[in-house]
Amino acid sequence: MSPKEFLGKENELLITKAIEKAEHKTSGEIRVHVENKCGEEVLDRAAWLFKKLKMHETKDRNGVLIYLSINDRKFAIIGDAGINKVVPEGFWNENKEMMISHFKNGEFAIGLIKGIEKAGEQLKQFFPYQGNDVNELSDEISYGE
Repeated sequence: MSPKEFLGKENELLITKAIEKAEHKTSGEIRVHVENKCGEEVLDRAAWLFKKLKMHETKDRNGVLIYLSINDRKFAIIGDAGINKVVPEGFWNENKEMMISHFKNGEFAIGLIKGIEKAGEQLKQFFPYQGNDVNELSDEISYGE
């Protein structure tokens, strides 16, 4: 099964809408990447994809990638330098734990949506939405093999 089939069209749309909604609370940029297999350490793979998706090129360096490898059951949330400079250590831990609890129940779309919503709330504290905010990155889910 391809990663796109794993989520399904309806869930893909709901996840994209959640990203749009979350980004109306923050100037931060949120992306989701889903693939079948992570052939390396999950944080290394997420960091490589972060760069490949040009997430490090946002004006305030406030991009967030939520990465999910289906078959390996690996998952990561990583933020760019602008975020890591201002947020406390363990900033994403509560969000990750909440998402994992949904994933363990097979609720992948719900876990992603709840994680995106919480990321928007978390980022709002440090990167509030600006009236002249430009959507610098696609809200669409990206997929790997």
